Amino acid sequence: MRALVLDRPGPCDTLRLSDLPVPEPGTGQVRIRVEACGLNPSDYQRAAYGIPEWTWPAVLGLDVVGAVDALGPEVTNVSTGQRVAYHADIRERGGFAEYTLADAQVLAPVPTALEPTDAAALPSAGLTAYQAVVRRLHVTAGDTVLVTGGAGGVGGFAVQLAALAGARVLATASAHNTVHVKGLGAEAVVDHRTEDVPSRVREWTGGRGVDAVVDTVGPDSATANLGLLVHGGRLAAIAGRPDLSVVPPFSMAPSVHEIALGAAYTVGDERSRRQLSTMLTELLGMAADGRLDPMVTRTLPLEDVPAALTELSGRRVRGKLVQVFA
Repeated sequence: MRALVLDRPGPCDTLRLSDLPVPEPGTGQVRIRVEACGLNPSDYQRAAYGIPEWTWPAVLGLDVVGAVDALGPEVTNVSTGQRVAYHADIRERGGFAEYTLADAQVLAPVPTALEPTDAAALPSAGLTAYQAVVRRLHVTAGDTVLVTGGAGGVGGFAVQLAALAGARVLATASAHNTVHVKGLGAEAVVDHRTEDVPSRVREWTGGRGVDAVVDTVGPDSATANLGLLVHGGRLAAIAGRPDLSVVPPFSMAPSVHEIALGAAYTVGDERSRRQLSTMLTELLGMAADGRLDPMVTRTLPLEDVPAALTELSGRRVRGKLVQVFA
């Protein structure tokens, strides 16, 4: 089978096309004939430093959509020919290949009304946003929510999910992405390059602050945004923990939630992995009925993935990029 492989840790331009044996599913696994695979920052990040458990050459690609091609022993929840989507185990060979293996527990059926390319945009970014907005922050109508990086994958889904919950959403994004982010459901957009975000948030909320923050930028940003929370406010940290020492004990009493999607595999149990399927099934349904925009901005063939990952590493890509097999 054709696959895009990495021979050793390094930049994305070291990825190369190769032929690998078609894998055979083990107990509890299925083989997937890949139709589409979403690109994510974790791909270029993992390429740079590698994973100790990898078998070389490694294959990247966490957001897989395809048809079930073969069943391993003890698999009863899916059937051959069924189109499924899933968030893959970071330690295993991924979806930038014609065939790959998946844990049957994490598979979510793709609705017939949803294109494979749209489904492949959802697992990593969509599940991360869903965990943050729905499962951890419990955003509801009447909340005010700040989302940093609103034009990106996680940020864009977080904006949509918070708006769908009835919240007022303020997002940060570059000026040229303002119209796009407002189209996703943000009531206001702050240009983080030219404007003072805390001042604008205070202005927008009449000095009150926000009920919840989804921070997709990093520890420094998350720490700064703690100061924008109301008493009892909530913050979901996507890209790094905030420093809680900046908040006096027993004062504003924030709750902080670290989102670690892939840890469902590395430290989670069977229930954790099944939740990946449950949450993704919900997201796929929302996309199929038009409530959630998958935000696919470009599709590309396997051979163009290295250049696209390099572009993605510059943090200037709007929405989602998806690799497809013709």
